Amino acid sequence: MKANDIRKGAVIYYEGKPHLVMDFTHRTPGNLRAFVQVRLRNLKSGMSLDHRFSATENVEEARLDSRTMQILYADGNGVHVMDANTYEQFTLDPDVVGEDAPWMQAEMRIDTTWLEGRAISFQLPSSVELEVVETSPVMKTATKSASSKPAKLSNGVTIQVPDFVAQGERVRVNPRERAYIERVK
Repeated sequence: MKANDIRKGAVIYYEGKPHLVMDFTHRTPGNLRAFVQVRLRNLKSGMSLDHRFSATENVEEARLDSRTMQILYADGNGVHVMDANTYEQFTLDPDVVGEDAPWMQAEMRIDTTWLEGRAISFQLPSSVELEVVETSPVMKTATKSASSKPAKLSNGVTIQVPDFVAQGERVRVNPRERAYIERVK
């Protein structure tokens, strides 16, 4: 593909190694030739760099595979998942999972992206239901428009919830934004 076609989130080979395009800018300065300025992250080492490609330069795009995985369990080695179609089991490295580990619950299904037989990214579902295990008592005057308070969820993460949410209740949370959505009835 041409460097002109590079987009954020694409994976390309730069100097023979796969890199994730974190940001790009197409520029045409005055009467000079157009170029594409990109911020790349090496998927093997994690190092980031900036590079300038000529707009007409050819860039090798990486072939990515998408798979739906079911989470089995997590341990010190990472999060163990199973392919929903072939029942093959894999382990997602802790560096891939990052700070999303508490949101990954057993039997949850996630969409993963694979490069050269290794998972490079995943997408959490848009909502999960969790129990509030610790929060301050309910205020009798609390309404939907009232202020919020911190609440510790059953996965160990603390988020802000409305004042009317009590300990022991189940809430729906957006794990991508770590935000309260609604109380589960």
